[in-house]
Amino acid sequence: MKPFARAAYAAAAVLALAAPAAAQTFAAPKLPQLVQLSADPFTNGGGAEHATELEAHTFAVGSTIVAAFQTGRFPDGGASDIGWATSLDAGRSWKYGFLPGITTVTNPKDPYPRVSDPAVAYDAAHNTWLIASLPVANVGPAVIVSASDDALTWRKPVSVASDPIGSDKNWIVCDNTQTSKYFGHCYVEWDDGNLQIHLNVSTDGGATWGPTKSGGSGAYGLGGQPLVQPNGTVIVPFSDGGANDLDILSKDGGATWSNAYLISAEADHAPVGMRAPSLPTAAIDAAGTVYVAWHDCSFRANCAANDIVFSKSADGVHWSAKSRIPIDPVKSTVDHFTPGIGVAPGTAGKTAKLGLIYNYFPNAACSISTCELHTAFVTSHNGGATWNAAHTLTAGMHLTWLAQAFGYFVGDYVATAFTSDGLAHSVFAFAHAPSGTKLNEVAVTTAAGLAIPTSGVEYSSAFERPYPNAHSDHPRYHYPPKKRLTKRRLERD
Repeated sequence: MKPFARAAYAAAAVLALAAPAAAQTFAAPKLPQLVQLSADPFTNGGGAEHATELEAHTFAVGSTIVAAFQTGRFPDGGASDIGWATSLDAGRSWKYGFLPGITTVTNPKDPYPRVSDPAVAYDAAHNTWLIASLPVANVGPAVIVSASDDALTWRKPVSVASDPIGSDKNWIVCDNTQTSKYFGHCYVEWDDGNLQIHLNVSTDGGATWGPTKSGGSGAYGLGGQPLVQPNGTVIVPFSDGGANDLDILSKDGGATWSNAYLISAEADHAPVGMRAPSLPTAAIDAAGTVYVAWHDCSFRANCAANDIVFSKSADGVHWSAKSRIPIDPVKSTVDHFTPGIGVAPGTAGKTAKLGLIYNYFPNAACSISTCELHTAFVTSHNGGATWNAAHTLTAGMHLTWLAQAFGYFVGDYVATAFTSDGLAHSVFAFAHAPSGTKLNEVAVTTAAGLAIPTSGVEYSSAFERPYPNAHSDHPRYHYPPKKRLTKRRLERD
């Protein structure tokens, strides 16, 4: 197989959105202009679906934005490589490329057949950008981390930890508060084949990683997203797989980790045809309050559709009751799922500015042939006390335009990042109609950052309460028994 020129990158192209399909019965929203950031260049076989780019994570510092995403998705797990896209000017222009040293798709001498689950962080103490990803192979490291000094040129990855029984759903964060005792500590979270939550720490810009430490009692699940408070306390929200959202803490720089604390019980509706697990998305404000959001059907009769809900905490121990984000009335047919939350830098408490991207179906009772996927964005300027009207970003994606991953797929997660000008940026998957059998699912962002309004019509769900004993309308996620796995669980990647 001819190696791909990994160092190449190009300027982004502007996407022209197609009008919503005529079969839609609701008014077509006014859509923002989108920018295509990258394109799947691979032609490898082995079951890989081209052209596909999906499951993006986005992180920003100052005017620099870095996104990473799966490129060339395999239906049974992983991707051909991890793509990256970087803007050094708050989203006005972009460059892109693909991480070196990972898969045999980009270079036959590289070690892994596939890779998955990218997450981005920045280490201010060492002026280093980091992308964590999950090598998909029968044996190998649990997580790998690629580093860059300029967010444009990426080094070959280093191993974070050994992988005796399989790993999944990694995430990465760094302590960037100069007054913190643990300034310069970076934390990689992952779960093993038995769904035990593990973490590793680096103190040298991701060049080396310390021994694997585990959470205490109850620290079993997936989808963890670690965050660091200004005092250095690390809070790791995660899902136990369908019944509860939990978190664990470290107050000593990752040397030890607490037992699990309950954030909230959760129940979710399965969106038609989609792979869309109800995993938490988490962000932190300038004072250290953590916001955790997920999709949840507890406020809907018979769990017929999902809302986006959230809870917040100042200490990771005591959490507010989950509140519904009032995007649509509880009696609407709209099904909301896969949120990605962010908080504007320097904002906190009652003036914390929140942005949240999510996907939705206008009608939860649609079918594979009639469902059309939309992406939208909703904001709050007061820490979630009230919410502004949501804005649709994309509309009219048919499910059959999307990659397959045990369901139609745009990613298990998405994120919202804020640049220093206070504007929000998200990178996410958008699909055009396929060309024959070749898909056309690409990584996009809005051409301009998204602002957080501080006036206008606002909505509140302050007096709403979830239905008692609400439960998911599908079986809870089942995990393998506690034994050594001889093959990585591709269906979870």
